[in-house]
Amino acid sequence: MAPTGFEFIVILAMLLNLVPPILVVIVCVLAIRWFMRQERAAKDPEAVKVRRSLGEVLRSHRERCHMTQEFVAQQVGVSRQAVSKWEQGASEPSTTNLVKLARIFDVDPADLMREVEG
Repeated sequence: MAPTGFEFIVILAMLLNLVPPILVVIVCVLAIRWFMRQERAAKDPEAVKVRRSLGEVLRSHRERCHMTQEFVAQQVGVSRQAVSKWEQGASEPSTTNLVKLARIFDVDPADLMREVEG
């Protein structure tokens, strides 16, 4: 037997009264999960570790080795402007040049790329 119009309205009103409490519970659960993730990330230094661009990595290695852009350019076989563009992020070195840079900086090419933002 199908509900009458009055019964349907009563059922609908009961459902509408349940919706706001359910939404409040859902929002609270989502907020707690978000807060817990934020707290976990703050405690885990690896998760918070700042990643750098390739240009920033190349520049930091060059400066660590006390090399000029001109010197690096001569060793790689490119112009100083090319090295400058790599460090500024305007362009990227080829794979061959990246391997040469890693050797110049005395770093494993894979380690060099691990420092770069993924």
